[in-house]
Amino acid sequence: MLFIGGIVGGSVAAKKKDVIKVGILHSLSGTMSISEVAVKDGELLAIEEINAAGGILGKQIVPVIEDGASDWPTFAEKAKKLIMRDKVDVVFGCWTSASRKAVLPVFEKYNHLLVYPVQYEGLEASKNIIYTGATANQQIMPGVSWLLKNKYKKFYLLGSDYVFPRTANLIVKAQLKAEGGILVGEEYTPLGHTEYSTIINKIKAAKPDIVFNSLNGDSNVGFFKQLRAAGITAKDIPTMSVSIAEDEIRGIGAENMLNHFAVWNYFMSMKTPENEKFVKAYKKRFGQDRVTDDPIEANYFGVYLWAKAVEAAGTSDVNKVRVAMRGMKFKAPQGWVSIDPKNNHTRKIVQVGKVNADGQFDILWTSKSQVDPDPFPSLVSNKEVLEPGVIVEKK
Repeated sequence: MLFIGGIVGGSVAAKKKDVIKVGILHSLSGTMSISEVAVKDGELLAIEEINAAGGILGKQIVPVIEDGASDWPTFAEKAKKLIMRDKVDVVFGCWTSASRKAVLPVFEKYNHLLVYPVQYEGLEASKNIIYTGATANQQIMPGVSWLLKNKYKKFYLLGSDYVFPRTANLIVKAQLKAEGGILVGEEYTPLGHTEYSTIINKIKAAKPDIVFNSLNGDSNVGFFKQLRAAGITAKDIPTMSVSIAEDEIRGIGAENMLNHFAVWNYFMSMKTPENEKFVKAYKKRFGQDRVTDDPIEANYFGVYLWAKAVEAAGTSDVNKVRVAMRGMKFKAPQGWVSIDPKNNHTRKIVQVGKVNADGQFDILWTSKSQVDPDPFPSLVSNKEVLEPGVIVEKK
């Protein structure tokens, strides 16, 4: 039985000395639950697989699950509870940059460790966070370059009104200027916003070649359903999304996203033995109608990387595990991934896909090799120089 705000498996197991407790902190309610519930499930799958194989250092992993409730102060409060009251050895969690920035001071104050699974805007590198999602140069920037090379020149930027979309679009605008693109419009709406008829009319009037979409949460349901209801298909005005993956398409409806684009590092449709095994296990555990996606995969392999680091360190002590994770490699469903020891981010491939009628992605382009993470891209001024083995915050 799974208890939210408590321990999976009950309190008796948690009192034993032969367990290692880990925190799981995601929005299991509110606007972001459309994305984060599935990521929690991916983390649980990895934990269950590791436990079935004997655990870590002869100990079973016991997850303590908390609901951030799509509320950033709640994330900070729950992070403190997991660290101070529950005494977990690591926390897997967050989705939005707003939630990550809310908990970062907590992890730094208590010198703890967060494994963060979602692509983000970059401009951060903390010794207290392992970033298994993409930086801008591993998602946003190659996505923009791919569009420009394929003659999508006129961009309309649409995003949710918080730090990730606004910062990401600063990078996009700088890239458009550098690579010959044109900005024809830019709009932001609050998280949870669902009425898009006015913005759709603005998009129609601007006549973009592409809508670069960084809406998050259930706002995407309203936008894409209303876009289709207005008679606009991907043939008329395509979109490139950076926060819509297979699990979000289940909520939006494949018919509403047919032939629209997304850029990620992992797609469920990838043909690797590791991915075939991952998809089969995920469906068996959570239902045949369920799908895997990039953030699910990112913290699935994040759990495995952390477990390998515990084994390598010979202890679950946060300080020793954090050091052991730097440079750690793992054969993930997408292929080999590794933690860059200079900045705690993950080296991984980049891919562009197009939504098909089954709600999956037809992969149109894949980078020739893994891309090194650069949380401070050259398009952003005052780039930090990170010395080997020293992780610093962007001031």
